[in-house]
Amino acid sequence: MMATPEQHPETTTGASKPRVGLFVTCLVDLYRPNVGFAAVKLLEQAGCTVEVPTAQTCCGQPAMNSGDYATSRDIARQVVQAFDGYDYVVGPSGSCMGTIKTHYAHLFEDDPQWLGRAQDLAARSYELVSFLTDVMGVEKLQASYEGRITYHDSCSGLRELGIRQQPRTLLASVQGLSIREMDNSEICCGFGGTFCVKYPEISTRMVSDKLEGIGATGATTLLGGDMGCLLNMSGRLKRLNMNLRVYHVAEVLAGMTDVPGIGDGEG
Repeated sequence: MMATPEQHPETTTGASKPRVGLFVTCLVDLYRPNVGFAAVKLLEQAGCTVEVPTAQTCCGQPAMNSGDYATSRDIARQVVQAFDGYDYVVGPSGSCMGTIKTHYAHLFEDDPQWLGRAQDLAARSYELVSFLTDVMGVEKLQASYEGRITYHDSCSGLRELGIRQQPRTLLASVQGLSIREMDNSEICCGFGGTFCVKYPEISTRMVSDKLEGIGATGATTLLGGDMGCLLNMSGRLKRLNMNLRVYHVAEVLAGMTDVPGIGDGEG
């Protein structure tokens, strides 16, 4: 299944291709490399030159959520340095890119030198699907996926970056796919980074409520834009014996769903 963006003229006739640094994210690197490859494919098809800086590590969000701002600042400095010089920094995660785009500057409020560099990075940083639609002008994809899907709006992408319509716009152009909206698509799944570790009982109740909404749609596939949410929901789906496939939205948009769904294992 191949996917080729229908681009706006400005993305195909410019003097040079935008140079994009891909922020892979920890969870994609460790649990779902296919999402990273899908992101590269989509970006290249949109007319970008893509590089993956090997010096990148975590965005620092877990440390930040736990109040360890000294460690967060050390990690943020490394990220700023690793992505210096790129036209854009793009990642397949609203959570990680929200951290870079909206929180790094707060870490360096008392450090003018690093504050300026953090603000510069923030201005160049985007979540993947938002970048494709809002910056590169991609409106349609020549892709196919047979199934009824429902889409989960992750908290950081939705509330920090304004990502809601962008994935739905691109998914509407995928042949064979129909979208079934859940009533609670904008409600947290209970993952919340370290929240699910600190408050496991509350987290379990929240993800169970989320799955009730998913089940009510009659969808056969669950999609989302953040691996943390997708791992959390796929794990609960398995424990409750609910038969849904789970993919990152980039995998469907790139036509790269010839692998087991998230949480399905290799078998």
